[in-house]
Amino acid sequence: MRRVLCDTLFSFCFNSMQSYNIGIIGAGSWGTTLAHLLAEKGFSITQWVFEEELFHALKRTRCNTIYLPGVALHESIVYTQSLTEAVHEKQIVLWVTPSRVFRTLFEKAHPFFHREAIQVCASKGIENDTLKCLSEIAEDKDPSFRKQRYVAISGPSFAIEVCKKIPTAVVVASRDIKSASIIQEVMATPWLRTYTSQDIIGVELGGALKNIIAVATGVADGLGYGCNTRAALITRGLAEIIRLGVAMGADPLTFSGLSGLGDLVLTCTSSISRNYRVGLKLGQGMGLEEILSDMNMVAEGVYTTRAAFFLAQKYQVDMPITSEVYHLLYEKKPAQQAVKDLMGRNLKREVPV
Repeated sequence: MRRVLCDTLFSFCFNSMQSYNIGIIGAGSWGTTLAHLLAEKGFSITQWVFEEELFHALKRTRCNTIYLPGVALHESIVYTQSLTEAVHEKQIVLWVTPSRVFRTLFEKAHPFFHREAIQVCASKGIENDTLKCLSEIAEDKDPSFRKQRYVAISGPSFAIEVCKKIPTAVVVASRDIKSASIIQEVMATPWLRTYTSQDIIGVELGGALKNIIAVATGVADGLGYGCNTRAALITRGLAEIIRLGVAMGADPLTFSGLSGLGDLVLTCTSSISRNYRVGLKLGQGMGLEEILSDMNMVAEGVYTTRAAFFLAQKYQVDMPITSEVYHLLYEKKPAQQAVKDLMGRNLKREVPV
């Protein structure tokens, strides 16, 4: 009887926009931004913070001095280092962690999820060991997420610009249109416009694979090339993304949207992009280890490149830009030689994919 009553109250809260109790896992720049945005909307926010130093700084100063300095965060956000506290009895759990730790954290938190809670993933990446998208990792733990209560968010959205309330648009994807619609309303603000999609694999792949092309465009700029080169990389990079996406069951039209072309253009044309900056420094002659040691945030493209390289082999998809970025990152191939090999391939007819 008590369980039935709790479930009734839990469902009732989903009908009241101001009653959502939300747990956020991760306190990087994007996780911090989303916590602040949702707290401003009046939601109850509990945010899990991994770094002990950052945890104490957030509680003391209400400012993320490591990942989002200078932004005064909403006073109602509750910070915790307890994963259980962050997810227990939450109606929505929002994941904003590096992709390589997603499985471990998701499995640890899973026993404490409310059975009706919607899991929302705003992380972008592919698991290197299994070559799985993050939704597939969730489905490994709980097959019910394949049909309902799992949502992915992606799109061109630098955290600092969202914090500054600069107009931004993202896509909310789920096979379960009800869950997508709920999260669409939860996330929407006058400066953050949200669209829905049911192509969750396409949205996840677009958000992950664009980081590889951002590394490539950064390399080109580091070598001193111009706008022609960048435009060619974006265009042919998109063709590679579509080829792999279609092979993995995605709708090709998804990649002309916010999580595909939109995010691709953003990350390939701005120095705010961590992945672009990695490529830029590689093109300027710095070593990868030195570049990564100087960064306090994760450049997902470095890890996604490896996964995409092997996915291309698995699905027998031609991805020449991705292959050259892989050789550059993991085999220390000289950047100039990578460009020479790309430009020297056999001539062919242009087709969109």
